[in-house]
Amino acid sequence: MNKSVKIACEVVLGALIVLLVWLTVKSVQKPVQFNKEVAARSQVAIQRLKDIRTLQEAYKSVNGRFSSTVDSLKLFYENGKMDIVMQIGSLDDSLAVANTEAIKKANKKLKPAEMTAKLAAAYAAGQKVVFSTVTEVPVRDTLFASRRDFCVDSLAFIPFSGGQKTEMEATVKTVSGVQVPLFEARMPYRALCKGLDNQLRINLDAERKDQNKYEGLQVGSITAPNNNAGNWE
Repeated sequence: MNKSVKIACEVVLGALIVLLVWLTVKSVQKPVQFNKEVAARSQVAIQRLKDIRTLQEAYKSVNGRFSSTVDSLKLFYENGKMDIVMQIGSLDDSLAVANTEAIKKANKKLKPAEMTAKLAAAYAAGQKVVFSTVTEVPVRDTLFASRRDFCVDSLAFIPFSGGQKTEMEATVKTVSGVQVPLFEARMPYRALCKGLDNQLRINLDAERKDQNKYEGLQVGSITAPNNNAGNWE
């Protein structure tokens, strides 16, 4: 073998070694990058599911049941009203507690609304008392009021999915003889991981199935009461 051929072979061999090393590193990094991207996307999805839960719980406090659609939650947020309980005075103030008990004892025949008015009058007159008032306020002025990044329209969509809709259901089930409203909202990985390596996503779904877990992110459950917990919690 002449010298030029030998050099050419060494160059080709070196290139092949570099290529093999690169492919090996890439094959190792691929699932690492996939998991990193899934984690980042999941954080966005989880926040939306948490916001849906907050709206659902407020909706139920007014309507006695959960909503089955994100559209009705949006209408509730934009146009609905809800009661806010405000406490006047402090239960840690012994004088306020004593004054309140004295007023209640002296006015036992008053109805709840009349008692509240009586305590409010005492408070306005400068007397220390403890009582609660209920005020009706617009939902949008109460929920997420401090969140500049909140957008109610985004709740209808699974992030990074290209516009696929959030899956949501609501029902009422009899549990131990009691009618219990339930809801669940879901964002499957097949939508959340759109554009990522499909085989790795299939592997992720298979892993979740093997663990008897939902293949995605979910809050609430229409199968059984779970205190509206998320499956990431």
